Amino acid sequence: MTARSLYLVPRVDRSPLSSVFSVMQFNEELTLVRDTEATVIPAGDTQVIPSGTHAVISQALGGTVTIRTDLGLFRLSSQDWDALGAETQVQLDQVAKEAESAPGDVPFSEELVWEAMKGCFDPEIPVNIVDLGLIYDLNINDSDTDGRHAVNVKMTLTAQGCGMGPVIAEDAKKNIEALGAVSTAQVDIVWDPPWTPHMISDAGRQKLGLE
Repeated sequence: MTARSLYLVPRVDRSPLSSVFSVMQFNEELTLVRDTEATVIPAGDTQVIPSGTHAVISQALGGTVTIRTDLGLFRLSSQDWDALGAETQVQLDQVAKEAESAPGDVPFSEELVWEAMKGCFDPEIPVNIVDLGLIYDLNINDSDTDGRHAVNVKMTLTAQGCGMGPVIAEDAKKNIEALGAVSTAQVDIVWDPPWTPHMISDAGRQKLGLE
């Protein structure tokens, strides 16, 4: 992928992170080549963005892409990256491939589950949900007769009522269930205690330039 300058833009005031700046990873204006169904951020609803709409990629992490348009902010899943043009799709596929970290024959452990959840991101913040401090509880049940485990997670969001909550929780569920030793995963959203920026890990704070 050709190098593109990084720059900062203010976040919209929707959460306790409203004073934090999001790192922009791309700045090239693209044009959608077909009508595209996308997830509205932060409402979580789906909307069809018409062909010809101009868009800028603001984040490409965890197998999803966030784009900014005159219609608002949207999340595109990998099956719709072709709407951004063939060249951009190839570039995004390469970014996703390089980010993959298959556990292979590594023995199952709690650490593997945490690493799986680190592949999930808030679509507006370039930090994974673990380092954002959104994961409140992880419980791994004893293995069943097939040697597989049921996993239960409690997570929160940076802002109560955010419509993206179920989407992010589903991302975490899929990533955990992709581990061969996991039979099923349940991810519940909770609000107690309320999330604050103080819950961000040192690594997350460094990523956001808070150190």
